[in-house]
Amino acid sequence: SMARAAKPKPTKTLEQTLWEAADKLRGNQEPSEYKHVVLGLVFLKYISDRFEERRKALEVELAADGIKAERLPDFLEDRDEYTSHNVFWVPELARWGYIQSVAKQPEIGQQIDQAMDLIEKENPSLRGVLPRNYGRDGLDKRRLGELVDLIGSIGFTETDDHGADDVLGRVYEYFLGQFAGKETGKDAGAFYTPRSVVKTLVEMLEPYQGRVYDPAAGSGGMFVQSAEFVKAHGGKRTDISVYGQEFTDTTWKLAKMNLALRGIEADMGPRSADSFTDDLHPDLRADFVIANPPFNVSDWWDAKLEDDPRWQYGTPPQGNANFAWVQHFIYHLSPKGTAGFVLANGSLSSKSGGEGEIRRKLVEADLVDSIVAMPDKLFFNTGIPVSLWFVSKARHGNGHRERRGEVLFIDARKLGTMKSRRLRVLTDDDIAKIAGTYHAWRNHDGGYADVPGFAKAATLEEIAKHDYVLTPGRYVGAAEAEVDDEPIDEKIDRLTKELFAEFERGRELEDEIRQRMEQLG
Repeated sequence: SMARAAKPKPTKTLEQTLWEAADKLRGNQEPSEYKHVVLGLVFLKYISDRFEERRKALEVELAADGIKAERLPDFLEDRDEYTSHNVFWVPELARWGYIQSVAKQPEIGQQIDQAMDLIEKENPSLRGVLPRNYGRDGLDKRRLGELVDLIGSIGFTETDDHGADDVLGRVYEYFLGQFAGKETGKDAGAFYTPRSVVKTLVEMLEPYQGRVYDPAAGSGGMFVQSAEFVKAHGGKRTDISVYGQEFTDTTWKLAKMNLALRGIEADMGPRSADSFTDDLHPDLRADFVIANPPFNVSDWWDAKLEDDPRWQYGTPPQGNANFAWVQHFIYHLSPKGTAGFVLANGSLSSKSGGEGEIRRKLVEADLVDSIVAMPDKLFFNTGIPVSLWFVSKARHGNGHRERRGEVLFIDARKLGTMKSRRLRVLTDDDIAKIAGTYHAWRNHDGGYADVPGFAKAATLEEIAKHDYVLTPGRYVGAAEAEVDDEPIDEKIDRLTKELFAEFERGRELEDEIRQRMEQLG
């Protein structure tokens, strides 16, 4: 037989090359720890590059103004010349050139910690945010020095075809994604929503301008993608104002870094906090809510939430936070606002703990705009299949009047391409197909028609016939029977937790009844 031509080796992207090298240097560090080591250095290198770039430009300006060489240093160290150009002021001992020069010394860890301190002191928006602890014993200093060399090899401001800040964006996002794939346990990927999922939400919501809110913000990917969307459509980043909240402290810090790097002004509240018991933006009414809340959280309840004004459509069950999130989103929408969010598929059909009633009320209030069933394997850390929900107050006017009393169901489960054995992504064409169908339906310009097996605009009467179950497969006329794709171990785990939560609630009620009876007696 003919000798097969050798397949050309695919060229590695900058991101892959860096990741492989960085991962080699990880040694015995846990990914969850190492994540902060690497991303902190990427942050340092980037703001240092931006600083040096501004410094060079300033030199050129000063020379043109005829400033004498001996006076230059004073002008070059003038803080305002940097901050007025939205460049972080980086003190001398925090500049990459200095860090690089001490990379091979045993006290490199302390030097990096000092750099982080100096930058926070000089830039109030970063206070309390940057990672420390590079000097700790468990971090191999030789490896740390090699990591400094590696990150030193990335030029973040050398403009490539994507524009300068995009190199950083790509590296940062790629690393976040890789860490999400590496980590194990409950928090894996909690800080990171896959790009193609975020992109689908953003392309459907089209947040051109106004207030954008994510109360389960992770590392801030929704905001980054929204800002990129605005820019891609000729707007300015400042056309949207961004509000977020994040529960986990280290992830809140990652988000603050991620947004600072991209020049996105965001109000993430003064600290990390629980969106249910400690709502940091209680008065916010947003034009867009965009979120990927954690799925099926069973330990979210607190007694003080009993008569919360957010539960307009019914008190969510204590064993599952899904409908607490949905109502939190709706509560924070402006009268013309729309929310797009990710939920586990169970929420489309579950009847436990009053969830069926809440869902019915949302449909009857004509708030549910569209439901998109997504393909499986989109997430790094869970096999749970998900759907995108769009819930809108804008349906009651604002040119969408004709779509009242209708919900658009899209079954996108067959879309997507496997990127690795475990991971699927939606291509730009897939996203355009989903978003295009939604906009054609919403704009009512005659461009929409049902597509058997893919899309169906159903009336509220039809939904009532299906007992308010919102699974798209039931409406689009797909050939296959309803399947429950939740992996069995995750299902058992979830149901067990919910059952235990119900037991717990039963005990509390028993105690309460006992006390009341005693009082009567």
